[in-house]
Amino acid sequence: MATALITHPDCLRHELPPGHPERPARLTSVLKLLDAPEFSGLLRREAPFAAMAALTRAHSEEHVRSVLDAIPESGFVGIDSDTLASPGSGDAALRAAGAVVLAVDMVMAGEAKNAFCAVRPPGHHATPTQAMGFCLFNNVAVGALHARAIHGLRRVAVVDFDVHHGNGTQDIFSPDRELFYASTHQWPLYPGTGRPGETGIDHNVVNRPLPPGAGGDVFRDALETGILPTLSAFKPEFLLISAGFDAHRADPLAQLRLNEDDFAWATSALCAFADRVCGGRVVSALEGGYDLEATARSAQAHVRALIAASRSQHG
Repeated sequence: MATALITHPDCLRHELPPGHPERPARLTSVLKLLDAPEFSGLLRREAPFAAMAALTRAHSEEHVRSVLDAIPESGFVGIDSDTLASPGSGDAALRAAGAVVLAVDMVMAGEAKNAFCAVRPPGHHATPTQAMGFCLFNNVAVGALHARAIHGLRRVAVVDFDVHHGNGTQDIFSPDRELFYASTHQWPLYPGTGRPGETGIDHNVVNRPLPPGAGGDVFRDALETGILPTLSAFKPEFLLISAGFDAHRADPLAQLRLNEDDFAWATSALCAFADRVCGGRVVSALEGGYDLEATARSAQAHVRALIAASRSQHG
């Protein structure tokens, strides 16, 4: 089976003021490298709009409507202190969440072994009732809850290696013992959540904060010894990855020291786990990453690892 790449030109229409780090060039840089000949075998699909029913599994209806109603006809509007919207932001956010829904459908149907959703805006800071941290809707949470509601799965997990803690995903998952959220992230750093003592309703949340300056060895140990054993005990039927690449040493918004090889290693480790436990079912979605070259090269390494996993003997 193959790896799917799901994106949409609307994701470039989420335009923000000059100098804002969450800019369309993040996505164009990623897509440019994924146009290389080695990626010609990707199953390329355009993201649909997420349906209201999909969004309201993760968010209150009031939140969804308030975000969409806030989209301006021109200029910019502030949704929170660092989360802005422009005329194209509503369509971009609906496509970003819809991409993960489609990716789950493709993997569950056996059309793809795994999938990468090259989308923006990111999602993991969006809580059930609040847009924040550049995020409007929580894309991976929408996908995870879709997998349960539509495909009859019970136990779904998200692993998040963005440099910032995914407080929104944690908020959505914490009260439900059949959802699992694990995160490596820099501490201290925005948004100030993700302490080791935050463990959810039934130890279904695992946080492994990393100190500023930590490199790949510390990151790999956190995933290998701090997250994978608990994830194995949870026995998910589907695994989603919040694939943020802002833990890269070149990223301007944080101080971890990872490189492309670390992201490739993490992707391979998670795919190998999924092969053993849940039929290799993996969907990842782009979260952060604000140095254009580092983010593009890291996403390229991530997708290369997904392709290798899709060609494994288990696929």
